[in-house]
Amino acid sequence: MAAGGVKWPTARQLPCHPKCGPRYTKVFADSESRVDHPSMQLYTLDPTLDSRWDDLIASDPRASAFHRKGWLTALTKTYGYRPLVLTSTPPGKRLENGIVFCEVKSWITGSRLVSLPFTDHCEPLLNGIGDSFELTEWMCAACRQHNWRYIELRPLCWDANADSTLVASQSFWLHTLDLTPPLEQIFHDFHKNSIQRRIMRAEREQLSYVRGCSEGLLDDFYRLMMITRRRHRLLPQPRAWFRNLLASMSPNVEILLARKDGIPIAAILTLRHHGTVVYKNGCSDEKFHHLAGMPFLFWKLIEEGKSEGIEQIDFGRTDLENDGLIRFKDRFGTTRRNLTYLRYPESMREQRPAGLDLPALRRLFSVLPDAISS
Repeated sequence: MAAGGVKWPTARQLPCHPKCGPRYTKVFADSESRVDHPSMQLYTLDPTLDSRWDDLIASDPRASAFHRKGWLTALTKTYGYRPLVLTSTPPGKRLENGIVFCEVKSWITGSRLVSLPFTDHCEPLLNGIGDSFELTEWMCAACRQHNWRYIELRPLCWDANADSTLVASQSFWLHTLDLTPPLEQIFHDFHKNSIQRRIMRAEREQLSYVRGCSEGLLDDFYRLMMITRRRHRLLPQPRAWFRNLLASMSPNVEILLARKDGIPIAAILTLRHHGTVVYKNGCSDEKFHHLAGMPFLFWKLIEEGKSEGIEQIDFGRTDLENDGLIRFKDRFGTTRRNLTYLRYPESMREQRPAGLDLPALRRLFSVLPDAISS
């Protein structure tokens, strides 16, 4: 039994990738979930059961809302993903570092280890083991032992060195907004026509606004989510995901909802960790787009976030080819940076499963009944 209660197969001698060398001999040892090496030992733990993980993310400035136990618990309850943290800290000692993963099993895309699924980014909280030989050995042997197609990291700032076996997989834009300037300056930096005037239009229309995590707000949010995903010909995440997220992460998760004459017209879901709020999901009814519900909600988020001591809003990742969403986020005066995911082994760059016809699938998604789609 691994530290923290995650059960892994018995450690055994494994053949290794030529780049890893012959020294790696153990992974997920039964006694302490330990990886032995002359210069370093690596351990695994269950972050949903081991309180040391909470202590680490509370103290490490690189941690985000996606590292929180509530996010991991929601992933486990909804999708059955098994979370684990890889660390060089032995059991019983104060946790000094760690990379959090979930094991994802799919009959379509195969099994893999991801840090983390449904997560825009998840910085490895490493001090001394990043890109080390021991980490490469661990990935090599773990992939073989558990038949994982690949291991994926989604770092914010962690760059693999020239000798790394990690390769770039997917890239996105990540937008963030600094809330430390005066509120008047933040508003002044908005695009005049696309954002400023639309916020003033929403206020003239006297849109009402509410925030929280009640079941009633979830009902309105999810109905708008279904409308939006159908409009974009995408399957929605199940309602259970959002219910589990609200239950597991409260009070660090909220729904913000705009209404016109009592009718829900736009909503966003946000996550909070220390001085950062993450915009995770947004949805709206296109019949009311002329009322500027989404810019109105972002302005409310900025106003109230600043008054509550929030220093930054993370607008989330955006596909490089999604020009419309990129422009929308740019027009809030955000800073844009590249976000690149990394994979091991080298052969596992981003690939489309054989025979997958995305346009046909998206047309199908757009006409599925709500009950089946959800």
